[in-house]
Amino acid sequence: MPLTAHLAGALSITDPVEKAGQTRLLVAGWRDGSIAGLGTTPPPVRPGRPARPELKPPRDVPRRRIGPSAGGRIALLHAIAHIELNAIDLALDMACRYADADLPRAFFDDWLGVADDEARHFLMLNDRLAKLDATYGDLPAHDGLWQAAQETAHDLLARLAIAPLVLEARGLDVTPAMIDRLRAVGDDESADAFAIIMHDEVGHVGVGKRWFDYVCGLQRLDPVSSWHRLVGTYFRGPLKPPFNIAAREAAGFAAAFYQPMSERDDLFAPPADSG
Repeated sequence: MPLTAHLAGALSITDPVEKAGQTRLLVAGWRDGSIAGLGTTPPPVRPGRPARPELKPPRDVPRRRIGPSAGGRIALLHAIAHIELNAIDLALDMACRYADADLPRAFFDDWLGVADDEARHFLMLNDRLAKLDATYGDLPAHDGLWQAAQETAHDLLARLAIAPLVLEARGLDVTPAMIDRLRAVGDDESADAFAIIMHDEVGHVGVGKRWFDYVCGLQRLDPVSSWHRLVGTYFRGPLKPPFNIAAREAAGFAAAFYQPMSERDDLFAPPADSG
């Protein structure tokens, strides 16, 4: 079978552990050449998902504070595991949905690499939940990530603008504080898992930025103004600080993109002269 048939099959799997495992296998097959050719199989309208967790609007998903008890840490691990499961689907869908866009093999290499990382992240967090006597699906979650994917499904440039360069970039901003809070309560194992995710996500944002710039080049568009237009169209509200500027720069994502759309421009101003 060609690549898109494998991708559509993996997207349709409902069991999250099986989906993550099959994703890793198909990525290995693509890399070793046993899966060849792109094919024309479209992705499913919606990825397969388990019956649990219950999906609620974001405002209705309860938040719990990280503390010495396991409850808050389980809630955080569960929330990030849910994001990683969505991220598997987003990366698989990226490679499958736009297979007819006359893109080089490197595009598929990159997004399959992202899918492989996200699958590894999900399995790592799922194992950590098990050590805390919890299971993915125990708590409610929201469907905001896939809703963003649906809204940009018709436009590769819009998908690249929103999924990696708004949603995933936000992970770069908030994860360091999560790591610090976990270490503060003595949960170094969870903190180490988040540190691995943080390291890999810098590369994922870099992949998104590289292909956003590439598609802008094909269409003879200015990347900065195009990103502003697309974010203004498909993302609700301003971008929220604080920003992890060092991580964003490591991903090749300059402040010229997100500074004008921040709710606080002064975050990027040079410090006042103290003299």
